[in-house]
Amino acid sequence: MACSYRDASMKIVVIGGGGREHALVWKLRQSPLVEKIWCAPGNGGIAQDAECVAANAGDVAGLLALAERLRPDLTVVGPELPLVNGIVDAFSAREMKIVGPSKAAAQLEGSKVFAKEFLTRHGIPTAATYGIHDSAGAAYSALCAVDWPMVIKADGLAAGKGVLVAPTPDDATAFIERLMEKREFGAAGEKVLLEEALEGEELSYIVLTDGRHVLPMAPTQDHKRAFDGDLGPNTGGMGAFSIDGLLPAELEATIRRTIVEPTIAGLAEEGLHYRGFLYFGLMVTPQGPKVLEFNCRMGDPEAQAVVLRMDFDLAEALMAVAEKKLSQVKAKWNPAASACVVMASGGYPGEFVAGKKIEGLPLGGNEAVVFHAGTKREGNIYYTCSGRVLGVAAATGNLPDAIRHAYHAANSIRFDGAHYRKDIGAKALNKAHGSGA
Repeated sequence: MACSYRDASMKIVVIGGGGREHALVWKLRQSPLVEKIWCAPGNGGIAQDAECVAANAGDVAGLLALAERLRPDLTVVGPELPLVNGIVDAFSAREMKIVGPSKAAAQLEGSKVFAKEFLTRHGIPTAATYGIHDSAGAAYSALCAVDWPMVIKADGLAAGKGVLVAPTPDDATAFIERLMEKREFGAAGEKVLLEEALEGEELSYIVLTDGRHVLPMAPTQDHKRAFDGDLGPNTGGMGAFSIDGLLPAELEATIRRTIVEPTIAGLAEEGLHYRGFLYFGLMVTPQGPKVLEFNCRMGDPEAQAVVLRMDFDLAEALMAVAEKKLSQVKAKWNPAASACVVMASGGYPGEFVAGKKIEGLPLGGNEAVVFHAGTKREGNIYYTCSGRVLGVAAATGNLPDAIRHAYHAANSIRFDGAHYRKDIGAKALNKAHGSGA
């Protein structure tokens, strides 16, 4: 592709400090175009691959001041908070190249109500809506006229924990109370969206877009629930895997035609500027694929599985997005399978104790890659500092081997209270086994 940085040395800032950001930094570091990477704020593990600089990822003014000091050629935004807070608008106003949607476009993730109304306006398949309510009393009353199970969504950002598939009225009532009366998620619960529960298989479909052209990422599947068998509370994600067989060509064509293309066209029609990753959380129902949610950035831990299969220069592609030249990028994908197992602190997604010493981290030369999500480093020792601690990932010729390598590495890593699911990718393996594949 023609890129203004083909013969130059790029300096990049990656904003964020989790597993997704480590995966992006890890891949960007492999580009011969990249001279320097900063990560703001980064974490203990990211410091192996980039220079970490102190920052608050939600502080747009602080991040702008940092960028004006560092003068990067490109800024890549990992998490949703700075996007919802308007970082892209602030950088664009100063003609700084940045990958991400405008504040207005980021409402697709920042407000479940906005996203639902956008889907409805543009005729994009999604779950039927029972109602949108800004008071607990109205939400309780609405439960009398729904089919069970049903879904309750907090309107605002809630770190992946603001959605409940409620099997009974008691479960629904308790969750509405947590959101709207106890305010466990703060302002995120000021409004709630009630909708039908869709049946089918979940699928993550992630694309890069410059607002006109679209570059699909390798298909992935996330595991949201905390425990094996898809039991327990929702989390930010306990693991993911990627194989080409996840997405038959006919299904992908349907997703592109009925969901992706109308979304990109709708954003343009409404003057919502979008340049970056756009994540479609889908349910493949008997009636076809339907949108569960949007994320305005790369998924986590989907990013960890996806970057392991990238056979193209991510830095070049992201610069093309920022320059609205994505049509010039031809992405190639490693035909291998990949898997990522998230190791979490005991108690996650509820209360947990940080500061646990991590032992047994692979030192390289093995078949797994360890992406740090919530670690701090003191000397040569790593400690836990968040709910999700590590993403242990591997890519090999087939899914069984990728899963085996990831778990072999995870089993060698130890910290007090460590918890991880033992069934990442199991459904796909069982399906393949059942079909005789």
